[in-house]
Amino acid sequence: MSLYNEWKSMAYDIPNDQMAVQFWNEYCDLEKGIYITVLEEGTGKVEGKINDLAKKFKVKTVDFVGFLDGINDSLVTNLDLDEITEETEVAVDVDFEKLYFNMLSAKADWLYTLDQWADILTEEKRKEIKKEYNISRTVVKEDKIGRNEPCPCGSGKKYKKCCGNE
Repeated sequence: MSLYNEWKSMAYDIPNDQMAVQFWNEYCDLEKGIYITVLEEGTGKVEGKINDLAKKFKVKTVDFVGFLDGINDSLVTNLDLDEITEETEVAVDVDFEKLYFNMLSAKADWLYTLDQWADILTEEKRKEIKKEYNISRTVVKEDKIGRNEPCPCGSGKKYKKCCGNE
């Protein structure tokens, strides 16, 4: 079984809610530790063999693959997680703005509120990303075409006699 499949099995095939809560609480603490280190280093670059990186961040290899799964959408170039083994060399390049946005989207307040963000993104930039996130969540309803208004297809007929006549 690949490390990624092992991760998915561990994370998503949990037999009951109590075990799931315990698993995710423990994992989120591990994840937070990894993010603190990545943010403190400030480069956004993580390079090396999976097993060496897991040792560096003091987690199991499968947990490190879980971290990669979570951060994959925030990378400059996504990883093919299915191909990762303990000996795989990875070169991760984090797009910090995208990461911050994705943390907001995931409602991961234990991550986007870390003090280490202050050295990566200015407060103004974080507010700008938060505003962009809020706009992305806003649903905009299109104006409804009235029955007696001109048809938007340009025929010159009323909507009810043209495209609205079904």
